Amino acid sequence: MRVAVGIFAHQEERRIAACLASLPLDRPGTLFHVLVNGSKDATAERAREAAGGRANVLVHDLPSGGKSRTWNRFIHELLTGEEEAVICLDGDAQIRAGSIDALAKTLTDGPRLNAAAGMPLNGRSAAAYRESLRHDRGLFGDLYALSGFFVRSIRQQELRLPEDLIGDDGLVAAWAHTNLGPDAAWDRDRIMPCEAAGFLCEPVSLLHPATIRMQYCRLINYSVRFFQNRIISDIMAREGPQGLPVRLSSLYPQWLPRFRPRALPTGWFDRKALARMRGQMEGNR
Repeated sequence: MRVAVGIFAHQEERRIAACLASLPLDRPGTLFHVLVNGSKDATAERAREAAGGRANVLVHDLPSGGKSRTWNRFIHELLTGEEEAVICLDGDAQIRAGSIDALAKTLTDGPRLNAAAGMPLNGRSAAAYRESLRHDRGLFGDLYALSGFFVRSIRQQELRLPEDLIGDDGLVAAWAHTNLGPDAAWDRDRIMPCEAAGFLCEPVSLLHPATIRMQYCRLINYSVRFFQNRIISDIMAREGPQGLPVRLSSLYPQWLPRFRPRALPTGWFDRKALARMRGQMEGNR
């Protein structure tokens, strides 16, 4: 089975080797793309070292950052279009042994499936997140798989994620549920959780200040994502994926006046997020 794996890595010099060590880099018929994007550290160098000279592990050192922008490039420029499964994962995750095979088999066993979700294995909310994936049939950006047919449809329709979108997984899941149509075509059974596939993330710890800073920035991003999702939901309901702009910030002038921070403590991060979004709006003028 021809499989392509995209490993999204931004400033991951500490974690990328462990991520690659957790993957079956010698799996037949599998091409691994390490998508180092906008990194100023030694992520690309560490990735090349971890690849050990394998011809099927390609390290792409891309100057522009942003996961959604990088996802677009991976899907439309780096794939051949002949893959039977495309797997996306984050470069700071460690993948449970057997996950690649399990995700590929899930897609093969479900001919109507557009996607399969890997499961979070650690963290205080891991059990709740797993239950959410089972019930809502969403995707976690840390680990998910797309069927080759679904990816070819995305390529043929030239659909791209907005370049400034925070979080590829929510919109990709919506595309999978609707089969690239408007929200009225929603079918939760087009995504299947894969219990045999899972990932471990670096936990937040007071002993590691870098993880606390990372979590603070992540919570602001979650707030940006919350507001962006309101814009996306409106577009998906009315027009479907074809109505998405190149950059969501082009729509901020008409949307930001409607947005208000939620109650504390979430509201603190909402205020930071709205300030960032206003800055991006000013930058577009």
